Amino acid sequence: MAQLNSYLTFNGNCKDAMLFYKACLGGELELQTIADSPIGERLPEKMKRCILHATLKSDTLVIMGSDMAPENLTKGNAFSMMLTFDSEEEIRKAYADLSKDGQATHPLEKTFFGALFGHLTDKFGHQWMLCYSSEENKPLTVGCN
Repeated sequence: MAQLNSYLTFNGNCKDAMLFYKACLGGELELQTIADSPIGERLPEKMKRCILHATLKSDTLVIMGSDMAPENLTKGNAFSMMLTFDSEEEIRKAYADLSKDGQATHPLEKTFFGALFGHLTDKFGHQWMLCYSSEENKPLTVGCN
């Protein structure tokens, strides 16, 4: 099966967002500015520091992003990044870190299907769902796996 990765679009703050996600989630971050690309010479000076392509990668995570977005970029509410954790400590730390200066829309709580679950919108306007199920509380058909 093909691998599915998240690709987030920004309007000039991709570098700040990707550095924030790296601080919250860890991983290796690669940033390519427009100035570092073959098209850099042809674009206005103010665009040269924008991010053409960014990749934050770890063993279990790939998030990509770019400032190359239409001027009328609209953040939608029909999409969330889903993070599944291996421990309660990890989910609590990630929730606290990602929600800093954002909006904790659904605090972490134990769900009817036995998982610890929460939802937030980060300070860059992206939505995140976080889930942790211990071995004894693994959901059968709903929730996080």
